[in-house]
Amino acid sequence: MMDFPVTFNIFGKTILAHPLFEAVGMFLGMRYYFYLKRKSTEKLSFNTSAAVLIGATAGALIGSKLIGNLENPYALFENFSIRKFWSNNTIVGGLAFGLLGVEMAKKIVHHKESTGDLIVFPLILAMIIGRIGCFLTGIDEETYGIPTDSVFGMHLGDQYLRHPVALYEIAFLIVLWIGLKYIQNLKKYPSGFIFQLFMLGYFIFRFFLDFIKPRVEIIGNLGMIQMVCICVIIYYIYTINTKILYLK
Repeated sequence: MMDFPVTFNIFGKTILAHPLFEAVGMFLGMRYYFYLKRKSTEKLSFNTSAAVLIGATAGALIGSKLIGNLENPYALFENFSIRKFWSNNTIVGGLAFGLLGVEMAKKIVHHKESTGDLIVFPLILAMIIGRIGCFLTGIDEETYGIPTDSVFGMHLGDQYLRHPVALYEIAFLIVLWIGLKYIQNLKKYPSGFIFQLFMLGYFIFRFFLDFIKPRVEIIGNLGMIQMVCICVIIYYIYTINTKILYLK
């Protein structure tokens, strides 16, 4: 039996698994990205690379905090604090607003080609490692599932059997990695297609996954993350239509 949450003692301080694994995931993801970048034949100018990096970082930071806090807007506005605002984040907001940041940066430097394919697999790697941390943190952070009596139910730190949604996401990301690698090896797609498939696939998955996670219903029975997912899904369905025509 595993005791949740899993913690680590580092320099005399007790640290939850989630932030530790999140940091390791980001570090290894970036190292993997720079490795792929050195091997890539596609070279961007310094101005374009810097603009894309700044746009992605700023957008992801703002979006992850904004959407993370708007998951429960009632709690946000009733008892607002900078510390609480800064501690709430979600990968859904980070990806969605990171995309907006990149697109705005590309317009500024007048770069029209897609730049996302190279980051896909490093991003998936970072997300998988981060979700291991989410799982090990149990119910101490809002990355757990609702109670269930299914065969998949697990004790994550309280008296309930819960959906281990972090494990579901890890399994999905591994399958997505394999599928995208297969498409990549075909080498019959335009620039940006792999990234667009990744975004469409992940946001569809997250839309349905959040039905088995605790959430505050904003419109109907949909939470804030699901509403963001719908917007991104619609955007990429429209965008990918042109890519499918290209493949034909």
